[in-house]
Amino acid sequence: MTKFTIDRFEGRYALCEAEDKSMVKIPKYKLPMGCKEGDCLVQDSNGMLQKDIEATRNRNTLIKEKLNRLFK
Repeated sequence: MTKFTIDRFEGRYALCEAEDKSMVKIPKYKLPMGCKEGDCLVQDSNGMLQKDIEATRNRNTLIKEKLNRLFK
């Protein structure tokens, strides 16, 4: 399984960061419905992308904690 995080959208593509820190362009039509910047995705062996809800939740929590420490 390959994991990605959506960094941003540019035109018809989502620019995603792969696990190895490389950037990958994925056409928007291949993304699950409702994806947004910061969402974590998992690509299965068939090439299908799915949202990784738990990884996204953990990532958001970590970012909020870092911001809280930074501004306290």
